[in-house]
Amino acid sequence: MLKKIVLLFLLTLVLAAAAAWYLFTDMERQLHEPLPLEETAVILVAPGTSFQQLMRRFERDGWLKQADFMRLYSRLYPEITAIRAGEYGIAPGSSLMDVVQQMNRGEVIAHRFTLIEGHTFRQVLAALHADDRIQPTLKDKTEAEIMALIAGDADQPAEGMFLAETYQFNRGASDVDLLRRAHQDLQAFLEAQWQARDESLPYKSAYEALIMASIIERETGVPDERSRIAGVFVRRLNIGMRLQTDPTVIYGMGERYTGRITRADLQRPTPWNTYTIDGLPPTPIAMVGREAIVAAFSPLEGDELYFVARGDGTHHFSRTLREHNNAVNRYQRNRRSDYRSSPAPGNGS
Repeated sequence: MLKKIVLLFLLTLVLAAAAAWYLFTDMERQLHEPLPLEETAVILVAPGTSFQQLMRRFERDGWLKQADFMRLYSRLYPEITAIRAGEYGIAPGSSLMDVVQQMNRGEVIAHRFTLIEGHTFRQVLAALHADDRIQPTLKDKTEAEIMALIAGDADQPAEGMFLAETYQFNRGASDVDLLRRAHQDLQAFLEAQWQARDESLPYKSAYEALIMASIIERETGVPDERSRIAGVFVRRLNIGMRLQTDPTVIYGMGERYTGRITRADLQRPTPWNTYTIDGLPPTPIAMVGREAIVAAFSPLEGDELYFVARGDGTHHFSRTLREHNNAVNRYQRNRRSDYRSSPAPGNGS
């Protein structure tokens, strides 16, 4: 009798082991089979989602037969099945194990947002808040409140204080996080250029160099012209000549600007109208990229004091006022249209 009991017990153990082995091998098979995907699938894993909740979701989607069986797997391999929240792109040919490992490593989709050279702070905010991948936290805040959050200085004007660059982020990143990174990148790059500057340059501070860079940014999108335009403006500052650059007039006009500048606009004083003020305006007039900052610190030597847009994105440079006036008559004929920091029709200065 005892022998029968022992045999029955051993048989039960064998059957249980066989069943466990079958379940385990079936789990392994399901985990390593390619998923039924014909194109990349995007999965958003919310914070706090457990491995088992994710398995049930995959069961509903037809990626898995028995989600409950995966409890055993998560207990055997807790270090593998610990998943991270985020947005994931699952490529065709991936297995469930590939997905689990991807989520375990936190390999989320990297999104990109570009702060465009020559855009104003208002345009930057509008672009951030129009992007549904970015969490909006600044919509109801004033410029002073935004700069207090980002730079710790509510009195710092926001214009120009963010480096125009492409930034990677994960879905759900906040607008303040992106702007803080752009501000820190600008500060670091500007300070490095300031420390290495030629001390004969007519800038009293790195901020003044940034103002100059913003004017250069708005004057041209042609890389080879940036240092040449910087040279013109630096020479004007050195001899006490007004900058007389149309982009500063446009900025000072604000919403009054509708695409054209009149003679009255050139004569109407604003803090940014460099036809009526001496030296640099009080703040930058746009966001700048690294190239414009480098140009502000590396003005091209020469004797040119004037330039005018040809209408194809490039400029004609002149040494004398007579030559400049002839070029204006040739290329502009009293046409003062929109300025863009790209090879597009612009204005003379």
